[in-house]
Amino acid sequence: MEELNSENQNSEPDPLSVSKIIGLTGGIGSGKTTVAKFIEDCGFPVYYSDIRAKEIVNDNEDLKLKIKELLGSEAYNEDGLYNRKFVAQKVFNDDEILHRLNEIIHPAVRIDFENWVKKQKKYLIFKETALLFELKLNKQCYRSILVTAEDNIRIKRVMDRDGKTYREVQTVMEKQMPEKEKIKLADCIIYNNTNLDDLKDQTEKVIFEIE
Repeated sequence: MEELNSENQNSEPDPLSVSKIIGLTGGIGSGKTTVAKFIEDCGFPVYYSDIRAKEIVNDNEDLKLKIKELLGSEAYNEDGLYNRKFVAQKVFNDDEILHRLNEIIHPAVRIDFENWVKKQKKYLIFKETALLFELKLNKQCYRSILVTAEDNIRIKRVMDRDGKTYREVQTVMEKQMPEKEKIKLADCIIYNNTNLDDLKDQTEKVIFEIE
């Protein structure tokens, strides 16, 4: 899947590594992308797994072929771009197809991430991904950060942002790992229930504590 390759995969990275990888995650509407931007403002690089995955499925011809073989030619539009709406409909209620699609995409993202890591010079680097705990990627990180918020706040944010109905957002949330499970797994937790100033203060405090 998306984790780093290693003959001996431990929860703690090699202490001699140049950079320590910090996992950053959060469910839909949590604000993890905003936190990622605050982290960049503090001078630390962030690898956006979800964004890179969206780019890779359009740039990697081998990946395109495999996805079309799995989902059909409609997986890509006439202009050759990934048909997200079609793919989402295909996998939303079919866990088997979703699993097979992830087995195609995640290794490509893993390789892309490994290449990105090699280029970094900072002692702390951050990996933003929605599936940090689901794919057990936290085991390959020095520390993990969870951005969370109350369910109703998250739902309203997504409704305002994406124009979705309450039920549509709730359905997506129900398919994600429950927040209480993520909270148990996270090393650091940022609660995004108030305002941007508070969110920024919490982000800076967490970074300071990790340092």
